[in-house]
Amino acid sequence: MATEPLPLETANLMETGEFVGIFGDVAEHSPWVAEDAAARRPFASLDELIAAFQAAIGEAGVDRQRALLRAHPDLAGRAAVAGGLTEESSREQAGAGLDSLTPAEFERITSLNAAYSEKNGIPFILAVRGATKHDILAAFEARIGNSPEQELVTALEQVCRIVRFRLEDRVVG
Repeated sequence: MATEPLPLETANLMETGEFVGIFGDVAEHSPWVAEDAAARRPFASLDELIAAFQAAIGEAGVDRQRALLRAHPDLAGRAAVAGGLTEESSREQAGAGLDSLTPAEFERITSLNAAYSEKNGIPFILAVRGATKHDILAAFEARIGNSPEQELVTALEQVCRIVRFRLEDRVVG
């Protein structure tokens, strides 16, 4: 990730490969989203850029959407404990306090992650920016009873929020 946000015009003028190189990780381990978004250039505004990424996700088939969701790590899961998160996921989870859970909180999230994944076939996804660990536990509790169909929609909405936050960090204009 670039340390200074890029001007929108720079993103518009990049070759597709460079665009994917810069933005390919905005959707967790799914560079195809950036490749699809690149084909929708030029963007007149940051909102148009964000909408292009979100449209790529929304217009993908269910199999591709599920693969995108499965590319996301569990919240406070094994990847976090082992230091295997992407830089942005690590920063986002730490900002929500998931790096400082009590043993009881960690056990509860681990249990909820397992139950959710078993029921829905995807990890629990929540855009955690601005949330606390208490908010996250409450969201788990509120969503655990939803149907797999509801959770597919909700998880995709959460990924689109994550994409928005990450693009707002990376691009100005």
